[in-house]
Amino acid sequence: MKTVVSSDRAPQAIGPYSQAIKANGFLFVSGQIPLDPITGQIVYGGIEAQTHQVLANLQAILEKEGLGFDNVVKTTVFLKNMDDFAVMNKIYSQHFVEEPPARACVQAAKLPRDVYVEIELIAVYP
Repeated sequence: MKTVVSSDRAPQAIGPYSQAIKANGFLFVSGQIPLDPITGQIVYGGIEAQTHQVLANLQAILEKEGLGFDNVVKTTVFLKNMDDFAVMNKIYSQHFVEEPPARACVQAAKLPRDVYVEIELIAVYP
């Protein structure tokens, strides 16, 4: 059994997918890009500003389910340019302080709307 999860504090899906799916004690959150949930526009300002926005979007979806970053067990980070890894990683590490989740990070040839970063995650319910 699965349930669609959606937060109005995160950007609405821009395609045929859900923000997140709750199934079997897990929350599977679709990749978030740096869209401002109020304006629907890309947040500009480079990798730093975009990483902050992506993590804010993910946090909004987690909070909708009463979860936080400490419930995250796996993330996948997609970067437009692997040279941005250090900046992204510094910001990312501020959200995953203790017992960080498993993670993969890859450079993608092209991300939606030509953004610098996209992050998806899987969280577990307590």
